[in-house]
Amino acid sequence: MTPEELIKKVRKIEIRTKALSHQIFAGEYHSAFKGRGMAFSEVREYQYGDDVRNMDWNVTARLHSPYVKVFEEEREMTVVLLVDVSRSGLFGTQVRTKRELLAEIAAVLSFSAILNNDKVGALFFSDHVEKFIPPKKGRSHLLHIIREMLELEPSSDGTDIGAALEFLTGAIKKKCTAFLLSDMLDADAAGRPRYEDALKVAAGRHDLSVIKVCDPRERSLAPVGLVNVKDSETGRSAWVNTGSASVRRAYAQWFGTLAAAEQQLFNRYKIGNVEISTDADYVRSLMNFFAKR
Repeated sequence: MTPEELIKKVRKIEIRTKALSHQIFAGEYHSAFKGRGMAFSEVREYQYGDDVRNMDWNVTARLHSPYVKVFEEEREMTVVLLVDVSRSGLFGTQVRTKRELLAEIAAVLSFSAILNNDKVGALFFSDHVEKFIPPKKGRSHLLHIIREMLELEPSSDGTDIGAALEFLTGAIKKKCTAFLLSDMLDADAAGRPRYEDALKVAAGRHDLSVIKVCDPRERSLAPVGLVNVKDSETGRSAWVNTGSASVRRAYAQWFGTLAAAEQQLFNRYKIGNVEISTDADYVRSLMNFFAKR
């Protein structure tokens, strides 16, 4: 991609996602994701019904009249996007690849965060952390993140979600709002997710949400006869008889087992999650996700 093509693509994503953030997501995002807690605002005279636990006894003693502390919610947050750039993201049989969908969703979330006056950072990962952009504010910083989403060429093809979550836990000490954007294809031979321990720790420290992308063709095999399939991350290939009903059932069962195991983890650690297909309206999916929070 030439510099001119990159600038054009960045601008196109900025126009589309910024408009969505202004018109649709800003209010939903603002109400769905809360700040770090309650911050002291002022002291005022006690009124009937005030919580006595908020009494300011020093001011009360000095003025010989009851006063209470008033708190307001801290709205400013730190948002970190964990973006999967492994090779499986290049797959797509619809209008876009999984990685292109991830990039657009990440841009929408970034603009929504900026509108909320939040800091935004990004962590790009394959089977290791490819690049970490520390959280900052501002349009130029945001465009830097979007450029990396489009331009970054990962040094590895594989996926290690646990490594990304461990890096987040180590790099961001204070509680943040984190979005894990991935196809979540990171399991052992039995279909068990390999990242449970890291997920548990990260979810305990941060407000973690998972946005999973998928392609319709991943869920089931089309009956097109004998085909040579290749794992884009390991490079291994094999001949598969997709014309066999038993082969198609076995694949569908494996994929279903993997999806069920993922959901069990999300439920166990109370992690908000949404699955978005490359042929779906991600706007509606994200708004429904925000509303549920």
